[in-house]
Amino acid sequence: MIPVDAVLDAFINANILFCFAYVIWVAARVTLARIGLKNAFATQLKLLNTVFVTIVCAPLIAAAFGSLQSAGLAKGLNLNLSDFVVSYYLNGGFEMKASAFEELVALRNTFTLNVVSGVGWLAWAVIGTFLAGFAIGTVRLFFSVFCLHRIVAGSYAWRRFGRISLCLSDRTMVPFSTRGLWTYYVVLPSHMLANDHELKVSIAHEFQHIRQGDLEWEILLEALKPFFFLNPAYHAWKRQVEELREFNCDSAVLGRGLIDIRVYCDTLLSVCQKTLRRDRDFVIAVPKVTLVTADRSALREGKRSFLENRILSLLNTRQLAHPRIVFLALVLPLVTAIALFAVAIQRPADWSQDRLMLSTVVNLERLDHINRMSTFGRIRNE
Repeated sequence: MIPVDAVLDAFINANILFCFAYVIWVAARVTLARIGLKNAFATQLKLLNTVFVTIVCAPLIAAAFGSLQSAGLAKGLNLNLSDFVVSYYLNGGFEMKASAFEELVALRNTFTLNVVSGVGWLAWAVIGTFLAGFAIGTVRLFFSVFCLHRIVAGSYAWRRFGRISLCLSDRTMVPFSTRGLWTYYVVLPSHMLANDHELKVSIAHEFQHIRQGDLEWEILLEALKPFFFLNPAYHAWKRQVEELREFNCDSAVLGRGLIDIRVYCDTLLSVCQKTLRRDRDFVIAVPKVTLVTADRSALREGKRSFLENRILSLLNTRQLAHPRIVFLALVLPLVTAIALFAVAIQRPADWSQDRLMLSTVVNLERLDHINRMSTFGRIRNE
């Protein structure tokens, strides 16, 4: 059985990794824009997904590195961030009382132990906040799945293509796709049967989402939201995935040359207008991938809406030469950085020489303090 403190430690590491990964992703995206790869949406989406898999596999990466050290293959290689900070302090990197620094270094271990043991008001506050947020997120997720199931179950099965079921619904104004254990569902508003152009664009768009595996990623990200509800980096990461998959899907559909760009943009605008009047069940129903959503916050704040960005990206889209080479050139440093950081933030396995030295300095500091108090007491008695 896996110890509770090990699970908590892995959870803390995952939250830290999401924050670190999002920072380097923003830096990577700025770099891509400067070198003319701003519209390389497929490559960017693959990068995000690959980095996400690396974060999920971080415990395995750390365990593999520990096994290499145990086998003597990487015995002299120390990548632990905490040990680096201790070494920097002992070499005079900054001034601080040794006892205070030791408490700071051991802060994470102390916090983990207190949470696992339920010691102190802070530990109970953290436990209560997490359980409340997790419960709310889980209830919301199940209720959203129920609403989605109700929309799909109330639709009419129109056509079937292998594992894909094409359905018509009077309860939604926006085309969307979702999936069950085996079957994919593409749900179209019934009124689209009277408009061939909108029908063609909607089917092509949702089928492309299914080809790209966007539904599986959406299900995974939605399922993990209750766990990372307090982490803003996770929510920002999910928004990046949602935006890039739409950009990528638009580019892929038009890249086939079967749909005119003007017809495609007109359909997006037409459907977006209808989303402003959509029903509440459709708003909260997840996990699904829609043709378009209305960005009301952008309208209120006067910013460029996501739909406007989609249309502008369609007008400026370009085919990337040698996408696999570009992807490999970008993904290797990103994955390497995540893997190294995942190893660096692990708790130290044992007492290093620097930590023994720090403990000695702390003991000498305490002994000096005791001697001073004893001397002060003798002086007062005399």
